[in-house]
Amino acid sequence: MDASTTVLLTGASRGIGAHIARNLARPGRTMLLLARTQEALYDTAKACNARGATVLTFGVDLAQVQEITHLCHKISEYPVDLLINNAGIMAEEALPWETDPHDWWLTQEINLRAPYLLAHALVPSMLARGGGRIIDLSSGAAVKDTALASSYYVSKTALLRFAGSLHEAGAEHGLRVFSVAPGVVQTDMTANRLMHQERTQWNDPQEVAEIIAAIADGTLDGIAGTQVRAGTDTVEELIRRSEQGVGVEERKLRLTPWEN
Repeated sequence: MDASTTVLLTGASRGIGAHIARNLARPGRTMLLLARTQEALYDTAKACNARGATVLTFGVDLAQVQEITHLCHKISEYPVDLLINNAGIMAEEALPWETDPHDWWLTQEINLRAPYLLAHALVPSMLARGGGRIIDLSSGAAVKDTALASSYYVSKTALLRFAGSLHEAGAEHGLRVFSVAPGVVQTDMTANRLMHQERTQWNDPQEVAEIIAAIADGTLDGIAGTQVRAGTDTVEELIRRSEQGVGVEERKLRLTPWEN
């Protein structure tokens, strides 16, 4: 498949999303950038314009179904061939029975339901044009257990399973789905977290941005359906694996066996 030309990126105003946007921006590529407000996207949009991309910005609350529906109607004329689900939230760190039920479920709405709704709206037209790509910002939380932050861990595990479902359903029709874990990056979401209070080393957001740029350029289609990890997997290593192909059980969400 050719390089992606029309990109829809959620959470593009700051942090990892802003790094991704800047790395993808280039002449001939259209960037549809989302954040809660259009004003928050000013700096990212300006940087992408300076790199030659055509940029459109949208203020969307991803917790509101009607706003996502309205967005998809507004952008229906654009042939989106790359959807990047970057936006996400993490509720308070608390034991499951001590969490706020509203905040717990809000995490599922933004981290899981929004990517589902966007895929539900965009994948049919992708397939009608011969295929497309979806990238979910995944996490090590997708394959671990924790006493704290259950809402976030549940949302990322479910998102990884949904990516696998999309891959199984669409791969033979040209759909390529990727789960990319950025590692632990210093952002507003990771600031002041108990789980990171002793951390002294952080992942560079440029690492995940470069992996996503390689996916957008079409050099990693051979590893679609897997989870890759910035800071662990290099672009060079992923290109090699993409060229040789991956097994049906590699980097998938699976049940671990009994140890004995």
